Amino acid sequence: MLLEVTDIHTSYGPIRVNRGVSLTVDEGEIVTILGPNGAGKSTLLRAISGLLRPTSGTIRLNGENVVGRPPDEIAKRGIVMVPEGRRIFAALTVQENLRLGAYTRKDRNQIEEDVGRMEAYFPVLGQKRSAKGRELSGGQQQMLAIARGLMARPHVLLLDEPSLGLSPLLVKEVRGIVPDIYKQFGATVLLVEQNAGLAFAVAQRGYLMNNGQIAGAGPIAEFSKVKLVQEMYLGRMGTPGG
Repeated sequence: MLLEVTDIHTSYGPIRVNRGVSLTVDEGEIVTILGPNGAGKSTLLRAISGLLRPTSGTIRLNGENVVGRPPDEIAKRGIVMVPEGRRIFAALTVQENLRLGAYTRKDRNQIEEDVGRMEAYFPVLGQKRSAKGRELSGGQQQMLAIARGLMARPHVLLLDEPSLGLSPLLVKEVRGIVPDIYKQFGATVLLVEQNAGLAFAVAQRGYLMNNGQIAGAGPIAEFSKVKLVQEMYLGRMGTPGG
């Protein structure tokens, strides 16, 4: 088991968010977490990446509990998050943003090789390598955010709402990139998405979160038959691939 989250509880002060959340991710999988706003999805990713310390529970990467370790150490061990809203460094160039993604690494020559790999895989980043982050479109910023996360050479890449604010054409581009991440870069993906069409198109398994708890789970074909998933998503989507 690559990533194993067991009975995680989180809170912001007196406000409880995640309530006994457990999930697993095997190497090479794309696993999605769906759920309404406020369900605790992003908070769970923050806990997994070390940005928020759980009040109880364990998070194991390759069998080792990483709860309580600082975020930079968790990133060094192989869990990297691409946050909602991109959050690139607006005043830095594309190449500078990419190099900052590798801040936990010491292999300088290979870092430069990886910058080249990102520019080759995401051609727009090569074309815009000297542009400031603020000069990029929303879609270009999302590509940069994903590439910056991959620069850390993660074992697990946490993607938080990568389609948020993107046009349908750019969502389609993200849909093509996500399934390629393990093959091209060796990173397993845990995906939080509101766009159920994207999630159903790329994931092998899914979890549904509601009110801070897991309300359904299973292989993606069976997951689409969970009553709450159908009520929340499929009624207004039409079909899982929509």
